[in-house]
Amino acid sequence: MVKIGIAGACGKMGRRIFELAGHDQDLEVGFLLEKKGTPLIGKEIGKLKVSSNPDGLFLVDVLIDFTLPEATDEHLDYVGRHRKALVLGTTGLSEAQITKVEELAKIVPVVFSPNMSIGMNVLFSILPEIAKKLGPDYSVEIVEAHHKAKKDAPSGTAKKLAEVITQVTRKDVPLHSIRLGDIFGDHTIVFCGNSERIEIKHQAHSRDLFAVGALKAAKWIVGKPAGLYSMQDVLKG
Repeated sequence: MVKIGIAGACGKMGRRIFELAGHDQDLEVGFLLEKKGTPLIGKEIGKLKVSSNPDGLFLVDVLIDFTLPEATDEHLDYVGRHRKALVLGTTGLSEAQITKVEELAKIVPVVFSPNMSIGMNVLFSILPEIAKKLGPDYSVEIVEAHHKAKKDAPSGTAKKLAEVITQVTRKDVPLHSIRLGDIFGDHTIVFCGNSERIEIKHQAHSRDLFAVGALKAAKWIVGKPAGLYSMQDVLKG
């Protein structure tokens, strides 16, 4: 049985992780963390009280964090202090914060991915081969769309898609962002050249695909040696 803590437990993503974990016999939610001032602090979700004190991490094996950069920055300190595993899906981290994640991974195991979707991570793995086979005669650009409340643009997923293509083409990939309505997450990679266009699209229909991936990562990471892991590592495992 893997005991998990959920950062941002009262948010939409945190609530869904909590609900899905309750249906997994290999998981037990042992800690719910929220920022100070959240109305539900001290109240129960299920049978657990929501806390603003990160020291409650001692109760669990792994923390799942889908919060905001400023909150994650603080959580990294506590994860290191309590030597707990971390599944990190927060996007929009600064270079300094990413370096902090890398330093943390020297003492605890960390799964860090801009997108926990299994389908998207399969796409991360096959895109370099597509770009390689198409060759330099094909131009490529990426369009991503998310809900209007998403703070970072372009998305961490779009940046990762561009990164894996650039590793092959050695060319920068233009990124275009749309923030409208309640879009969960759409990413379209467009290759164009030689009188043809190839479009590869991934659409998220709900938050469940991110939550399912995060829970899969949480079960996988416990017991692993310190290190920085990706969802690619989780899927291989």
